[in-house]
Amino acid sequence: MQSRTTTLQSKTILVIIDDVLSALIRKGEITDRYYNPGELFDDVHILMTNDDRPDRADVQRMVGHATLYVHHLPPLSFKRTLGWQRSLTRSWLDLGLNIARQVRPLIVRTYGNCLGGFLGAHIKKQLGIPLVVSLHTDPDESQRGRTPWWPPSSLTRRVRLERRKTLERVALTAADCVIAVCEPYGEYAIRYGTHRVQVIPNVLNPDHLHRKTSYDLHSPPRIVSVGRQISGKNPENLIRAVADLPVVLTLVGDGELHEHLRQVATHSGALDRVTFLRAVGNDELCEMLSDFDIFAVHCSYSGIPKAVIEPLLVGLPVVINRERPRTPELDGDWVLAVHDTRLGYRQALLDLIQQHQVRAALGARGYDYAHRHFSPQKVEQQLVNLYRELVPSL
Repeated sequence: MQSRTTTLQSKTILVIIDDVLSALIRKGEITDRYYNPGELFDDVHILMTNDDRPDRADVQRMVGHATLYVHHLPPLSFKRTLGWQRSLTRSWLDLGLNIARQVRPLIVRTYGNCLGGFLGAHIKKQLGIPLVVSLHTDPDESQRGRTPWWPPSSLTRRVRLERRKTLERVALTAADCVIAVCEPYGEYAIRYGTHRVQVIPNVLNPDHLHRKTSYDLHSPPRIVSVGRQISGKNPENLIRAVADLPVVLTLVGDGELHEHLRQVATHSGALDRVTFLRAVGNDELCEMLSDFDIFAVHCSYSGIPKAVIEPLLVGLPVVINRERPRTPELDGDWVLAVHDTRLGYRQALLDLIQQHQVRAALGARGYDYAHRHFSPQKVEQQLVNLYRELVPSL
C-alpha cells in the first residue's frame, strides 16, 4: 500500500474489486476511465481482495488522469471462516476498514456483491459514506443455477455458492444504489433486498468504436463471433453452419471449450473457413469490428453481453439464438434471433448474405437502438450523474 494519505480537499473514490485484473488485462478488456467516469475523482484507490498484481500502466488507463493507488487484502479463507461466518470475518473486514479510514473516500464502489460488496457494506456502516454496488451477472442463474449439488465433484462449489448468498444480501441491502448492467440483474437485486436499482449498461470503449459505412459484402463475406468459449456461450452450431457456406468466420475468445471447438471445425469440414483468435485487445477488436459483414453469437445467459453491444454500436447486423432467458435488450427487431441449430444459423447467414437491403436495414436498426441505450458517452454521463447525486460536493 502506498503511504500517502489523501487530503480532505481531494475528490477520492475507493473501488473494491474481487476480480483478478491481470486476467482481464490479458484478455484486452481495458476501458479508459472505467473506474473514474467523467474524470470526477482526483484520487482513485483500488482495493483488491486477492493477491493479484496487475500492470500499473494498464490500470492507470482505467482511472484516467487521477492519481492511482492500489491496495491488497489477503484472500479470505472459506475454510478458516467456516464458510464465511460473519463472526470469523471481523478481523479481515477491519483490515479493509483501516485502509478506508486512511484513504477517506467520498464514496465506495464495489464491482460485484461477493467479498468486495460485503466489505463495502462494512465500510459504509462504520464510516457513513455512500456505497454503490454494481452487478454484472445474476449468480442465481449463471452460477448456482448451473452448479448441481451432485455429483460430489460439484458439491464443494455448490456449498460455496450457497454460502455466498449471505454476503450478497449484506451488500445489496446496504447499498445506496445498485447498478445493474441489464434489467434481469436488477430483478435479482430486488429479490435479495436492495431498495434502489438503476440500470446502467457496461461502459464500453469510448474511442475505438466506429460506424460501419458500407454494407457491401467482402469476398468472401466475413462473419465474426466474440465471446468466452464456455458451455453457456458455445458457438459450435455456428461453426457447423459455415461449413458449406462461401464465408469466412473469425472466432475471438478462449475458454474450456476452445479445443473442442477446433475439433468441431475439423470434423464438420469448416476448418479452412474458421480463424481462431484466443485474445484480441479491446481497442484493436473495436477498431476491426466494422470491417466484418455480420456478427453472430450464441448466449444462453440473461442479459446482453458486452461483446454483443459493441457490434450493435458500430452497425453490424447481429445474429443471436432465440433459446435464452428473457432479455429485453435483445427482444426486438434490432437483432436477428434464430434457433440454436446448424440450420438456424445457416439460413440466417444465407439470408443476410443474399439480401443487401435486409442486411443493411438490420445493421441500421441495431445501430439506432444501441446508440439510444448503450452510447459510451451517455452511459458515462449516467454514472457521473449518480455519483453527483450521492455526493453533492463532486
